[in-house]
Amino acid sequence: MSSSSPFAASTSKPGYGSILLSLLPPNTPVLSNVSYQYPLKLVAPDPLPLPEHDQSVPNLPSLIHTVFLLTYGGGIVAGDSINLDVRLRNKTRLILLTQGSTKIFKTADRNVVSRQHMAVNIAPDSALVYLPDPVQPFAQAAFSQSQIYSLEQEAGNLCVCDWVTSGRSARGENWDIHEYRSRNEVWTVDTSTENQGKRRLLLRDNLILDKNGQTGMLLSERMDAYSVFGTLIIRGPIFKSLSQHFLDEFEALPRIGGRNWGDSQQPELTRKEQWRLQRQQQEKANGLIWSAANVRGFVLVKFASREVEGARTFLNNMIKEEGSVLKSFGERAVLCLK
Repeated sequence: MSSSSPFAASTSKPGYGSILLSLLPPNTPVLSNVSYQYPLKLVAPDPLPLPEHDQSVPNLPSLIHTVFLLTYGGGIVAGDSINLDVRLRNKTRLILLTQGSTKIFKTADRNVVSRQHMAVNIAPDSALVYLPDPVQPFAQAAFSQSQIYSLEQEAGNLCVCDWVTSGRSARGENWDIHEYRSRNEVWTVDTSTENQGKRRLLLRDNLILDKNGQTGMLLSERMDAYSVFGTLIIRGPIFKSLSQHFLDEFEALPRIGGRNWGDSQQPELTRKEQWRLQRQQQEKANGLIWSAANVRGFVLVKFASREVEGARTFLNNMIKEEGSVLKSFGERAVLCLK
């Protein structure tokens, strides 16, 4: 005697997940859909209320949602494939976080690559903050990931970070990976009737680390003793002040060959100048280098550090000093940078 389930068959696939953030009239954002399958796991805590200083501004969303991206077992096993689709409707705000570094376990065969893909669609006036912990590939790991951001009518806002470490330094690992690839792309999507769905590439950023490369030198030798490399991508009016902050601070960095030809007695520094001097001294002590550039409407920040904490401190100091992310999204947005 055969029996059939009264429930419809599942259409989800292993490793696939989706997040849909919608807006209920008049201005209440809700997570319409949060679904996932092993080895991916998504956790959505209670949303945050809009910061007090924004509550009087008309048409702003009343809540800010957060989703944690996790994996069962705390990492990605060789051959695992994770695919996440994220959609932000108009005037919604989402914070994506992790609960620790994304660990990439070793593979017995370098051709067996772990993969992770995230596609994010950002509607006009919506905003994404994605400041995760760094990816940590273990020795003999092979990993490839891509983050594809689509901005409807070029009107979305994003502040996203992509960074990777040299492995488990406590166990002596130092870029002992087979291969690491990470690709970030930002596209504009035309939603008008006459050009529905037409896409145009705005930004592409690739990081490719190969154990052997084309020089014959080991990867660890080519990394010049840096254990962290990362990219911060910023765009949109919500993050305009943050973008300018990075550009201004990069412009204020001491230049090679620069000398002080003035008197030995220095004028009293303002609070901002004191913060800048202390930050620059901290960056030097941490062996951190960075740059910021305006690229086709984006501010692209590249950074590298001798230790993970040096890069974490740099990002945290810069974002907290400028303040707009914390005012608009709350302390939770920088949880992974503490």
